[in-house]
Amino acid sequence: MTTRAFRELHRAGTFVMPNPWDRGSARALEAAGFPALATTSSGFARSLGRNDQETTRDELVAHVADLAAVLSVPLSVDGERLFPGDPGGIPETVRLLADAGAAGCSIEDHDPARGAVVPMEEAVAAVRDAAEACARHDLVLTARAENHLYGVGDLDDTIERLVAFRDAGADVVYAPGLLDAGDIERVVREVGRPVNVLALPGTPSVAELAALGVRRVSTGGALQSAAYEAARQRALALRDGA
Repeated sequence: MTTRAFRELHRAGTFVMPNPWDRGSARALEAAGFPALATTSSGFARSLGRNDQETTRDELVAHVADLAAVLSVPLSVDGERLFPGDPGGIPETVRLLADAGAAGCSIEDHDPARGAVVPMEEAVAAVRDAAEACARHDLVLTARAENHLYGVGDLDDTIERLVAFRDAGADVVYAPGLLDAGDIERVVREVGRPVNVLALPGTPSVAELAALGVRRVSTGGALQSAAYEAARQRALALRDGA
């Protein structure tokens, strides 16, 4: 039922999908009325005292099950590369996430081991594997082109990748790091799939993104960063008598 609801959200208009990092933040965001939530790889890693991309598949699956157990809204999963080197590869990761209660997952085309965005053919093959597995397990697949998070500002290449990911079976496309309204509008127009935009300083407002045709807006690790900084500042004020 949650996957059906999640798919329908992408047809109904523009919605904000914030990213909790633990049970408490997930419950608070659901109580605030958000219709869907998503995990954040960076926020989850920091909650364990690690950096982004330093968690294991088993840890991610347990995290998803932990959040899904307290939620009634759809939960999408920041799956990084969906652990292609683990036993069973991408298809097994998708199965595990579905069994844990996910309504969707994402796959990205940046390999931290190589420190680079992977070649197009390899990225498309991974998306195709993920799409076939998501179809079997009824998950919504988001395919991410990571160029703009890693200093590759080639919008033409980003769009070419997103179109190829669409053709490989992705339900939603996502190019985190896009800020310019014209660039975002071009992605929406040329890719022809629901587009997710990451809310960053300088990103157009949600109303403006909706006018551009964006379907989904997420927050990544920003909410957790803000919460941790607020806690730090409160503690410092208490210590220093402010």
